[in-house]
Amino acid sequence: MPLIPEEPQIHEKAQGPRATPASGRTAPTPRPVPGPRPAAPPRPGRPGPVRPAPPAQRASRDTAAATPGPAGPATPAATSAAPQIQLIPATPDGALDAAEEAVDLLLDSGRTPGDVLVITTGDAHPWAAHELSFGDAAYWAQHDAGDDVFYADAAVADRAASRAVVVVALNGGPEAAAVTALTVAHSRAGALLIVCGDPQRINSVLGAGV
Repeated sequence: MPLIPEEPQIHEKAQGPRATPASGRTAPTPRPVPGPRPAAPPRPGRPGPVRPAPPAQRASRDTAAATPGPAGPATPAATSAAPQIQLIPATPDGALDAAEEAVDLLLDSGRTPGDVLVITTGDAHPWAAHELSFGDAAYWAQHDAGDDVFYADAAVADRAASRAVVVVALNGGPEAAAVTALTVAHSRAGALLIVCGDPQRINSVLGAGV
């Protein structure tokens, strides 16, 4: 069974950000995964009638830090090693907020929005609920566009493509949802897997063979 420390620690060579724990303690500025980070393109507008702005829609990040490396952006397919796993202790009520803070740190560290997939186990993220109100096809079309952070429920996350970073928010739901979310997240994360939730619950799920 993988051992998870009581407080999240990342080896100095590990990839990805150090997110702020639920306790409110400020962590050092995260380090981006090595490799060139092309500038994030402005979010394209949607044709047709103007939709109301979705809840908690993230502002576009037009610049991203570039670091030396092979030509072309880093992709999950180019990463042969298993993703680095980071735990952010959080209660079910605070897991989604912790995940949002982690996403903010990822974008601030140079990740483009299209690098990130967020999976929830309880209530859907407000963005996902809003986009699903326009229909399943429109929701998955935004996933296929790959130009923004994508939020998915554990029940449908297996339809999501691999992304460099996957964030899991254990914000409630049955134990089966947690198992599904962690299983899918581990298989979809190319460089970094961040899990926000109760450490004991995560250990229990990981001990079940995820």
